[in-house]
Amino acid sequence: MLHINKILVPRDFSAGSDDALRYALDLAVRTSAEVHLLYAEVLFEPFADVSDSVSPVEKIRERLKQSTEPYEGVMYDPGSLRIEHVVVRGIAAAPAILTYASDHDVDLIVMGTHGRRGIRRMAMGSVAEEVVRMAPCPVLTVHLPQHHEEEATKSNVVPQVQSLLVPIDFSSHARLALRYAKELAALFNARLELLHVIEEVLHPVVYGPAVQSIYEVHPDIEKHTLQHLSDLYDEVEGPQVPYRLKVMPGHASYDIAAYADERNIDLVVMPTHGRTGLEHFFLGSVAEKVVRRAHRPVFTVKGFGKNLIREAVEAEEAVT
Repeated sequence: MLHINKILVPRDFSAGSDDALRYALDLAVRTSAEVHLLYAEVLFEPFADVSDSVSPVEKIRERLKQSTEPYEGVMYDPGSLRIEHVVVRGIAAAPAILTYASDHDVDLIVMGTHGRRGIRRMAMGSVAEEVVRMAPCPVLTVHLPQHHEEEATKSNVVPQVQSLLVPIDFSSHARLALRYAKELAALFNARLELLHVIEEVLHPVVYGPAVQSIYEVHPDIEKHTLQHLSDLYDEVEGPQVPYRLKVMPGHASYDIAAYADERNIDLVVMPTHGRTGLEHFFLGSVAEKVVRRAHRPVFTVKGFGKNLIREAVEAEEAVT
């Protein structure tokens, strides 16, 4: 089972932030977690809309409270959930969110992402990507493409999570993501899909006679990989849920997002290695790229920091 006591929801009152709040409230109802709504008052943000002046703290808190009225699809007694309304100040949003999460022992961060690209992303970066990379706990990002922001529906209905996708690269991080995915699938009574993308690296012919495809060396690679996926599903602990296996050639960061769209997946669950510095500059992170590109919510987990699997939590508490 998932052990979630505190859910942090960074709020900027955008449509993407509203969608993230709906997911957070739904999870809070399912796990009996308390919800912390956080507004980060950021000074001198690049590209900020100067016409959108910052409201006084009490007005912001009042707006945070108004935003948590029960939504259709997330019906609950307002008194049944503990909801904190917090306003903090900082020079940038991501550090303020990360500091609050660490100081208050947050178990899960749920936030919207605008999916910025180009010059705005170069100058501003992505708050969601930085939080995904640096957070001490799992992060659920809910994507709203920027060009859809003004056209976003005002519906208060929470999308039903009926299918989950877990990209698998057979690393220990992927095993952890699959463990979480099984628990989430059981929580939502959803089906699970395991996907492995075979990345083909073609070498220039100047190197000499070159193999043009890994399929030339391993013609049965998809069949063998499907068997490895099946074995992995059986090996990883967790609830037994309906599942489907898929192996395909491609480029992971592009094709994971495309496959999620093609299959109409409701939630992608994947690991992030939390790289920083030069390693992150050169390699980036498949998870961060999927967070940026996917039109679906993405639940990212790390091998370090918070572990929300109840057995692991109980074992750690027993030792301490």
